Amino acid sequence: MLVKVYGAAIHGVSAQIITIEVNVDQGVGYHLVGLPDNAIKESSYRISAALKNSGFKIPGKKITINMAPADLRKEGAAYDLSIALGILAASDLIKYENLNDYIIMGELSLDGSLQPIRGVLPIAIKAREDGFKGIILPKKNAREAAIVNQLDVYGIDNIKEIIDFFNEDIALEKFEIDTRKEFQDKIDHFPFDFDEVKGQEAAKRAMEVAAAGGHNIILIGSPGSGKTMIAKRLPSILPTLSLKESLETTKIHSVAGKMGAETSLITIRPFRSPHHTISDVALVGGGSYPQPGEISLAHNGVLFLDEMPEFKRTVLEVMRQPLEDRVVTISRAKFTIEYPASFMLVASMNPSPSGYFPDDPNNTSSTVEMQRYMNKLSGPLLDRIDIHIEVSKVEYEQLTEKRKGESSASIRARVNKARDIQNERYKDSDINYNAQMGSKEMEKYCELDEYSQLLIKAAMAKLNLSARAYSRILKVARTIADLENSENIQGDHISEAIQYRSLDRDFWNV
Repeated sequence: MLVKVYGAAIHGVSAQIITIEVNVDQGVGYHLVGLPDNAIKESSYRISAALKNSGFKIPGKKITINMAPADLRKEGAAYDLSIALGILAASDLIKYENLNDYIIMGELSLDGSLQPIRGVLPIAIKAREDGFKGIILPKKNAREAAIVNQLDVYGIDNIKEIIDFFNEDIALEKFEIDTRKEFQDKIDHFPFDFDEVKGQEAAKRAMEVAAAGGHNIILIGSPGSGKTMIAKRLPSILPTLSLKESLETTKIHSVAGKMGAETSLITIRPFRSPHHTISDVALVGGGSYPQPGEISLAHNGVLFLDEMPEFKRTVLEVMRQPLEDRVVTISRAKFTIEYPASFMLVASMNPSPSGYFPDDPNNTSSTVEMQRYMNKLSGPLLDRIDIHIEVSKVEYEQLTEKRKGESSASIRARVNKARDIQNERYKDSDINYNAQMGSKEMEKYCELDEYSQLLIKAAMAKLNLSARAYSRILKVARTIADLENSENIQGDHISEAIQYRSLDRDFWNV
């Protein structure tokens, strides 16, 4: 007898329906075809033990299993439950009239219990799009799938429950959550706040400008000056995630297997801080079976590179294209995958190998050592970082000040007003904020008066800035103008934006 069961495969951050055809016939043998990987090929052992420990067994007949489309490679143990139910149904051991109404996925343990799987959110979205009545999956994944409305979600602990469900011996309990309430309840829960930062008013102002326009920023200062502390608080002043952005971000984390059992939606902007030993593939994504990298996990959020010069140069250089295009394309011989990568890059570094130049009069680093240290960062990469800001040492009086600084909520209110202006400005385009402006938008929205033109011309000549640095100055100036609710860019906006570009020339050429 031939029976079809439906599962799904992950392709990038989307899902594709997989039809698992199980045919049980006279003879002996177990044949699994359709480009399965080793984890799927080993499923027969897990299925056999799970069924035996649940009161069933694989029939001693010829079993042929095809995973269609047969030319698409399948991977992972998430098809165990689908294959097991197909074998039982094709052997007439369970009723299967309603089997085709559901997407069924889950990894089996030897005792019949189910382990959580990856990519549940895109699978659930695909199930609803293709008109399936519901999805049956491990209970630990049910909360994540339940954010997709108009889809029945059933979470189960073991294979015996689903067998009884199809035999109509028991009714499974539908898992339901109020997606919008879940989202609204958690969007303002931040672990850090800017009111904990002592002093550093210039750095906080630079972070406010960066947040308002979505600009990349690098913090330069000696150890202990507060660079990491400031960077960790950036998500708390960024505009809150929209529901659409939350779903986009959650899909990526779901595919990467980063969702916890109690997490349904990612409601605050991601903050990813990889170690400096990270590889190119781990940062950008890819591998034999492509997975999202750190820059995709930071989508709609922040990627923080602490001590940036300590990262391998090749790792830093692979970020150049994603910083411009905001997407990562991974190409293989038979397929191409795109992962979204619209993130804010926040980097920090010391001004010298010893870390204390120019404050330490007894600087132990030679000129050659300092030049070699600075040269770890290429000019093209630095040009893609809009704001360079020096973080100075915090004085004793500031550290012992009892009065708290300005709160993240207060700063975020100003950022939100600036973003509202940008949303209105770019409502008829694909642009979301100033950092994404192209030459066409800059020509339209970044007109300069004569004084501003003279300022930027002098800065380019004195600092030897590139054409890309010129465009970055205009974008930052446009953001500063938005923060002040100014329709036109003024001279003081240009002056402040130029200050955020000068450090790359002061320090890089020691």
